[in-house]
Amino acid sequence: MKPSIQRRTLIAGVAALFLAAFVAPLHAQAETREVVIGYQDMVVPWRYAQASGAVEKATGYKITYRKLGSGADVIRALASGSIQVGEAGSSPIAAGLSQGVDLSLFWILDNINDAEALVVRNGSGVTKLADLKGKTLGVPYVSTSHFHALVALQQAGIDPSSVKIVNLRPPEVAAAWERGNIDATYIWDPVLARVKQNGKVLVTSGEVAKESGKATFDGFVASRKFAQDNAAFMTGLVKVLADTDAQYRDHKADWTAGSKQVQAVAHESGAAAADVPASLALYAFPSAQEQASPTWLGGGQQSGAAKSLTATAQFLKQQGTIQNVLADYSTGVDPRFAQQAAK
Repeated sequence: MKPSIQRRTLIAGVAALFLAAFVAPLHAQAETREVVIGYQDMVVPWRYAQASGAVEKATGYKITYRKLGSGADVIRALASGSIQVGEAGSSPIAAGLSQGVDLSLFWILDNINDAEALVVRNGSGVTKLADLKGKTLGVPYVSTSHFHALVALQQAGIDPSSVKIVNLRPPEVAAAWERGNIDATYIWDPVLARVKQNGKVLVTSGEVAKESGKATFDGFVASRKFAQDNAAFMTGLVKVLADTDAQYRDHKADWTAGSKQVQAVAHESGAAAADVPASLALYAFPSAQEQASPTWLGGGQQSGAAKSLTATAQFLKQQGTIQNVLADYSTGVDPRFAQQAAK
């Protein structure tokens, strides 16, 4: 009997070890905190935090960064669930909300200001907006630059159908410009810096916003369910965003071409380090206090973000880009995390 008992004890011990080895990874996997963040090539201070692993350190989450070609791509990835958080301009955010994507805007990455511009090629014969009739304009569709290109044409009394507007992502804009396939583009850095080398700026988004009252911005959006289930992560992420923007605003002189901050921004965005300081200066980066206020995210339907999204959606519908306009875009604006970071 004794050997049999010993054998059964040994078998039970092996089974227990096997079960522990099998269950432990499953348990660890269930508790693993991971997030995929979609980003673009905008030249913003946040790239430094991205490169330095600041969010991982602040939250303990494993983060995979996925570079996408446009805001429309980011919204599609968010809708499909392949990313949980992503960067997009106010135009694709408005379009996404209008089309029923379950997302919320929780941070203003930047006020675009003069960081997007309509540039015409030297030798194209274009010296004013009216000269764009019959010319080819390359722009990423449903982007903030696409929106402002249409607003600028409308403000100048030009029918957009009289301009050959082609859908090109930023890398495709750069390639088409080099080949001479387009006469003009409305784009942001790093491509903006490249086309300026042999082109002329006709109008910037800051000027369009001033004349039309239709401002544009880049924002961080999240799957509403992810934000709800991962509130601590969202709070940590926003704190890092606020701190990084403050580092830039308070110490701009330190962000030189040779600095670790600018080198990181250049590496993550694909921009030339020498161009980064001037590119950063074109944007405005609202503080957490400004973001939490009605100027941007606070204030419900009267918030600056909600009003901007509403105006953008109405214009996109007029242009046939989207079919529906929501009654209230503040349902897609979440100020909670900015308000916590502002305390």
